Amino acid sequence: MHIVVTGAAGFIGSHVSSALTQRGHRVTGIDSFDGYLYPSEVKRATAKDVVASGVDLVEGNICDSDAIARAIDDSVDVVCHLAALAGVRPSLADPLRYLRTNIEGTGVIIERLRQLGKQRLVFASSSSVYGAKHGAQIAAFREDDPCLTPASPYAATKRMNELQLSAYRDLFGLGVLALRFFTVYGPRQRPDMAIAKFTRAIATGQPITLYGDGSSRRDYTFIDDIVAGVVAAIERVAPAQYDIVNLGGTQTISLADLVATIEQVVGKAAVIDRQPDQPGDVPITYANVDRARALLDYHPTTPPAEGVARYWKWLAPRL
Repeated sequence: MHIVVTGAAGFIGSHVSSALTQRGHRVTGIDSFDGYLYPSEVKRATAKDVVASGVDLVEGNICDSDAIARAIDDSVDVVCHLAALAGVRPSLADPLRYLRTNIEGTGVIIERLRQLGKQRLVFASSSSVYGAKHGAQIAAFREDDPCLTPASPYAATKRMNELQLSAYRDLFGLGVLALRFFTVYGPRQRPDMAIAKFTRAIATGQPITLYGDGSSRRDYTFIDDIVAGVVAAIERVAPAQYDIVNLGGTQTISLADLVATIEQVVGKAAVIDRQPDQPGDVPITYANVDRARALLDYHPTTPPAEGVARYWKWLAPRL
């Protein structure tokens, strides 16, 4: 198949693009090398590995209809749309930028598919659409949960994207698998994310900032497990299909236990600066992946301790 991957020089996009070429697919990647969340030089360095794996990588913004028209032509079978402005806290500082990139950019892509009569799209959504859930006994998040109270502008854009895509399925027969990612980590992850930030700081003796009392919990998902789910979705999405699917690690770990795990892996104690809870943060994320198992044969295999160790093995020589 010929697959277009948006955000191909980013964290998840780079891994997905290379995995697809290894499976014999033709891959065209597009990336704007936006330096908003971290330096564009990091993405350009990643891009060299992506190109070396056999990906045809072009530079362009998903909001630019001409760039998208060049990347998505009549030979394309599936678009894997991973490009977006991500991050809960940054979206509070510049919500309009998130709206323009995530909503308009997705609109440009699906309009191009409609113009060409293409009907297969895999989309990167987020567990943040579930919003804040509270209580001592919280059930795993299911795709049929209401998702009516996203806790940040970023989360709201991802939920709006899901509704955009649902409308295009109903109106134009667009086939969609919207994948709700749960806190992905691993080699090449954004440096502002918790595991990357904490691991680097602990290893170099710098303080880490912990917001809240350390009891918040996340369903961290190692990149290899996410890639397996995304590739399966690309190879299975069908015209007029619309499914939302959780991709998570299926187990949660508290912030305090995550720090302890990193300390053990790195072999150093953390210097901790405690701060109050931050707006937009949610107390827990926790994936039910029954639908992913049924539709994608998805079986995550990497527990947090193993994933952190694998990330540290990649990071240590780069410090």
